[in-house]
Parts: sequence; structure tokens; C-alpha cells
Amino acid sequence: MTGKKSGKPELTHLDAAGRPAMVDVGDKAVTVRTASASADLRFPEAVAEQLRRQGMRSAKGAIIDTAIIAGTMAVKNTAQWIPFCHSLSIEGCVFQIDWQNKQTLRILCTVRVTGKTGVEMEALTGASAAALTVYDMCKALSHAIEIGPVKLHHKQSGKRRVDVK
Repeated sequence: MTGKKSGKPELTHLDAAGRPAMVDVGDKAVTVRTASASADLRFPEAVAEQLRRQGMRSAKGAIIDTAIIAGTMAVKNTAQWIPFCHSLSIEGCVFQIDWQNKQTLRILCTVRVTGKTGVEMEALTGASAAALTVYDMCKALSHAIEIGPVKLHHKQSGKRRVDVK
């Protein structure tokens, strides 16, 4: 089962016998493909205030810079984490990390590649790994830090763009 043969969405990572399979992208066109995904971290109010006062530094170092490095490494290694992802030569990976309100830090990861398959899994993996890194660097202050939601915002290939609300 692949794509939307019946007009309804169908799972793409199954072969004709219903067994797990990597999608064959051999016949797809090479196009520029981008995707953006985010992960939110919600901190207890006192912790968020402390992090702002400390310039987003913890005893482990620069929180934002470390999260960007970890997220970028995760983007480049997504195929090692997600079994049916294709290995890609990532051309661009950008992180935007900003406070959304007093307690919520948003990590937005945008990935770009020229290839035959999309990069939404890379964007989701990058945002997730960056969020986990922030958690790791801040957990000494509180274990009540919440991660989520992690979500796709958009993906674009040569022919179509999908925006998720």
C-alpha cells in the first residue's frame, strides 16, 4: 500500500503483503524539500525566571547553543534513529529558539535538502533532540519541566506544500 490509491490516506511503509518496508523513492523527482517542526518546553515559573536571569546558562554551559548543536547532529543522523527514513545529505538546518510567554520556550527547526524524499522526520527529530538537550541541561533546577507538543508546521516539496495548523 502506498500513497492514496483508494482516495483515502494509506500507510506507505508497508509492502503488498503488509510487512514493513522502506518506501522506494527511485522514480521520484529531485526537488528542493523543506520542513519545519517545533517542540515546546514549559518550565515552572521560578525556573523560567532563573534561566532568564542567568542568560540561559546552566552549570552545564550555554543551553541554547548546546541545544542547537545537539539538534543539528540529530537532524543529520535521523536515518539512524528512525528505521525507514532515507539517509539524506542535509543542505540546511536552522534553529530558532524563543520564549513564547513567561514559561514556554519554543524550539523551531527548519531543514532543507534537494532530493527525492521529504525532511519532515529530520525537522521533528531535530526539534525533539534540542528539547531533550534543554531538559537535560535544566533538570537540576526542576524535573517538572514539560516537553510538548512536538509538531510539524509545514513541509514543502517541488509540487506541494502542506501547512499544519
